[in-house]
Amino acid sequence: MREVEVAIIGAGSGGLSARREVAKQTDNYVVIDGGQLGTTCARVGCMPSKVFIQVAEDFNRRFKFAEEGILGADKLQVDTKQVMQHVRKLRDRFVRGVLSGMDSWQDKFISGHAKFLDEHHLEVNQEKIYAKKIIIATGSKPQIPSFLAGFERFIITTDEFFEEEELPQSVAVLGLGVIGIELGQAMHRLGCDVVGIARRENISGITDPRLEKYVTQKFSQQMNLDYTGLESVELQKDRIKLKTQDSEYIVDKILVTIGRKAFYDSVNIGALKKTHLELGVPTFNKQTMQLAGYPHIFLAGDNTGENQILHEASDEGRIAGYNAVRDSCKEFYTRTPLMITFCDPNIVFAGKTYAEIEKSGVDFSVGEVLFEGQGRSIVKLKEIGMLRVYGETSTGKILGAELMAPDGEHLGHLLSWCISQELTVNQVLSFPFYHPVIEEGLRTALRDLRSKVQEKAPELDFDLNI
Repeated sequence: MREVEVAIIGAGSGGLSARREVAKQTDNYVVIDGGQLGTTCARVGCMPSKVFIQVAEDFNRRFKFAEEGILGADKLQVDTKQVMQHVRKLRDRFVRGVLSGMDSWQDKFISGHAKFLDEHHLEVNQEKIYAKKIIIATGSKPQIPSFLAGFERFIITTDEFFEEEELPQSVAVLGLGVIGIELGQAMHRLGCDVVGIARRENISGITDPRLEKYVTQKFSQQMNLDYTGLESVELQKDRIKLKTQDSEYIVDKILVTIGRKAFYDSVNIGALKKTHLELGVPTFNKQTMQLAGYPHIFLAGDNTGENQILHEASDEGRIAGYNAVRDSCKEFYTRTPLMITFCDPNIVFAGKTYAEIEKSGVDFSVGEVLFEGQGRSIVKLKEIGMLRVYGETSTGKILGAELMAPDGEHLGHLLSWCISQELTVNQVLSFPFYHPVIEEGLRTALRDLRSKVQEKAPELDFDLNI
């Protein structure tokens, strides 16, 4: 029987981050993974999707060319087979980058599926391993609703999407969360006949009712969206017919994007008798990453059931790895939330959402700006977007924001940094804002917020001792 200080189950973003922390303190560890290497982000997530979206944005820009005096855009064509080859080419480059980082510790890697025999013993490829500490970072898998059983040949998930040789002529996107709206909009822009289907009028999980109404209206003007939910599915010769409450659609494929589920199938989590899965995820300490009832076992990455975002998975892996090689566990501060949907315009959450603040009972005010008529948006021919920023009414402290805006990914970073520093609206307005930039829209929203909070405004924005 092999004995190790730490066994890390999973070589994704969480597991690899954990390994780096463990390796700083001991070389007596193993990393076990029986699936495809290269991380979900690099293989089937963040990176190939952004390549695909970039191609779609570039092609969609042709509709603005004539307005700018650039002629001949009507002759542009797209070859979706070459598009997918391009996506895979860059995808493979990102994966190679991940795999090259594993070369220096190949002697610690075991290819195979680990399962628990008890709280300290694992079995991999019929080999038993005793581990003083164990980190579970097996990742997630796409969820497929049970009513689609029997229609597998028509179903695409994000695990298969980037392996498609070319895009289907018609496709239904089931679910309009982050991935659904990103890929749905991109396929629509590349010439696919797309219908997006959801159970309610919401895109990308927006919680602010005013922003939600604005975003659903704007996207419904761009592409076919049905918010009445899928009621039935049936074969229609060599295609598939979907019925919603209001309509029927006959399509070639269904892209299922209703979320990813933490993957515990292979690890035999049932061997840990004190553990029970709540909504598919065991109870754990979010500050130490320790599994409830088993202080020597840690979770990281998508296994936590928290936001399935690379930087959060990496942070969780680092916390788990740090604590796994120490006698006592340290509680770590959680970074300010930042979530970005790379549709066009971007949809972003920074800090607390509208729903979270409302639920907390804090008295808050809202500053707003529309990017229709905003200077830089006019220049870019992207006059679409709304930003809603939330501040504590009594102090003016920035609490959070939800937005859809051109270059929203950058606005989200600025806001999350300000929230992390617990800055007030006056303090943020004392910072420089160049002209003409999208960030001037943020300034307008902040000025609107300042007019509603009790924090007294200085005579001039920059006349503030901070």
